Amino acid sequence: MDYVNLGATGLQVSRICLGMMSYGNNSQREWVLDEDTAEPIVRAAADGGINFYDTADVYSAGASETATGRLLGKMFTREEVVVATKVHGDTMPGPNGRGLSRKHIMDSIDASLERLDMDYVDLYQIHRWDNATPIEEIMEALHDVVRAGKARYIGASSMFAWQFAKAQHTAQAAGWTRFSSMQNHYNLVYREEEREMLPLCQDQGVGVIPWSPLARGLLAGSRPRRGAGPQQTVRSGSDPLADEMYTSDDDFVAAPITSQPRDSGYDLAMQDWRAAGLNVASYIRVHKLSVLAKADIFRGLGPLTERDREPLVSLLCRVFCRGTSGA
Repeated sequence: MDYVNLGATGLQVSRICLGMMSYGNNSQREWVLDEDTAEPIVRAAADGGINFYDTADVYSAGASETATGRLLGKMFTREEVVVATKVHGDTMPGPNGRGLSRKHIMDSIDASLERLDMDYVDLYQIHRWDNATPIEEIMEALHDVVRAGKARYIGASSMFAWQFAKAQHTAQAAGWTRFSSMQNHYNLVYREEEREMLPLCQDQGVGVIPWSPLARGLLAGSRPRRGAGPQQTVRSGSDPLADEMYTSDDDFVAAPITSQPRDSGYDLAMQDWRAAGLNVASYIRVHKLSVLAKADIFRGLGPLTERDREPLVSLLCRVFCRGTSGA
């Protein structure tokens, strides 16, 4: 396993981060695994050298954090493992039960630590931008979470580049803690982040932790276009958001390339980001033991071969030529 610094920090994280959204209970999503079923997957990740695990307070209504804390407690000392969670979603009753107000941030970090059964998290991330709360209030509250010893670093997720720049400037001007990471939507077919967010992170020394690196199964070949054939997994058959996110012909042309037996989608996704010289710290969300076994993701990455480069260049030309929109 390769280990890299998370952005400009001294924190060493495994090149692969295991996302814990798929573990907890299936009260909200049919495809989520319970703790007992998830244990062999998490143990395989730990045995393979993965030391970085990401969850959120909204996953399975908090059950993901509970499962994360219990499972990691069986496999690591607290000092060995890097644990990340997130705040923003609707997790408590009343009008202050969501968002990034000082009240909700302070209440949420305490609730997350109780579920995780930990004294601190290594990375505390805002799950989304909050238009209803002044950025000064958000950044000062996060700084106070760090100062209280409840988080070592802070990070952000999925916003416009101008919003992220505004948050960083606000923190720096006030002498508060700045974001060390950005967890954004980025994969072989969704590349909008290469316009502004990734160059910003590169320039500012911010680590990038992409979510949906396999495009919700599309790059693994397990998600055919809706109506084009049977879905191959429980998730691909019960994840309507995926049908909204990936719809174009160019999205689906990637699957035959990335799902070839010679490599897994993970292999080619990692090769692609490395070849582009992008500031990617870790890759997120391996859901299945079979993916860990097939992808050989625990080895260090060797040179990118011409055999791998040719289909990637062809695919990227199609994606870039069509252009993208949104953020």
